[in-house]
Amino acid sequence: MQETSEHKPRSRSLGTPAWFEQGRHPDYRFSLANERTFLAWIRTALAFMAGAVGIYQFAPDFATPVTREALGVLLTLGGASLALAAYRRWSRNEQAMRSDSALPYTRLLLVVAIFVAIVALALALLIIFP
Repeated sequence: MQETSEHKPRSRSLGTPAWFEQGRHPDYRFSLANERTFLAWIRTALAFMAGAVGIYQFAPDFATPVTREALGVLLTLGGASLALAAYRRWSRNEQAMRSDSALPYTRLLLVVAIFVAIVALALALLIIFP
């Protein structure tokens, strides 16, 4: 009697999205590249939050307390939003690779660029006009 090596579907672990078992598994190199990109976005989100802490806690003479708080909240919310958007982007890219579709367009790059430009302009104005 000969055993067959039939491919049994893997059972999903807790927290694994349903789409993970759909389509075919992409080349691991592409999945890992997608994950590295996700981690780069997470590092950027952490940098926003570190900037918020830095401005709020370690620069008491930088601006008025209200201005520091506003910048801190803006950077913190920007970091939180970016972290959530990074996961959504990773997920959509992974789904597209599994279904052999084109990678979806994201406006995230433009949004982050505008956000950083606004924060940089605000900081420059606070340095020039204390």
